[in-house]
Amino acid sequence: MLAMQYQITLPADYDMGIIRERVATRGFALDQYPGLGLKAYLIREAGVNGSAVNQYAPFYLWNAPLAAGTFLWGGDGFGNIVRDFGRPVAQTWVGAGFARGPAGDEAPTVAVRSIIHLTDDADPQPLVASRVDALPALVGQPGLHSVAVAVDPRTWQLVEFSLWAVAPDAEWIEAAADSRDTETYEVLHLSSPGLARLARR
Repeated sequence: MLAMQYQITLPADYDMGIIRERVATRGFALDQYPGLGLKAYLIREAGVNGSAVNQYAPFYLWNAPLAAGTFLWGGDGFGNIVRDFGRPVAQTWVGAGFARGPAGDEAPTVAVRSIIHLTDDADPQPLVASRVDALPALVGQPGLHSVAVAVDPRTWQLVEFSLWAVAPDAEWIEAAADSRDTETYEVLHLSSPGLARLARR
């Protein structure tokens, strides 16, 4: 599994209805994309849920890294992003764990992304193992669609990405934000052609 996200920060006065319309009319294009586990079409709006920015920030989980490459430089998908917004940095993480929650068959409406920064002298093994071992407890959370844990071995950041059919309560988000960089997003659409394969990893 390979996790990927690019974040396109837009002007403060940008009409986010443009992004909503873009996803409504084009989001289905990846609903059957080979090698894709899931793509969550995410936004943040300035002044909503504590966001200071307008942002379009899709998050991907790939079953096949080669498919991620094909998307980035072999077709129109990412090419349309480059054409319309310029070329964003596509951050990637190597997958460590994935699980589906009790709302795994429902449409997610909220996503939470938490990043833990490892110190320079930290051994990544115990931290990664602890987050993966915590997945069985996390999947019992009501409203949870799915959750993934992945690591960027270049910057040594661990990302925990969760999708929710019903927004988690404020206490859960506060706990997730403890000692981490945590962002909450609205999910406009979910393409999940390879979700079942992700769930077996």
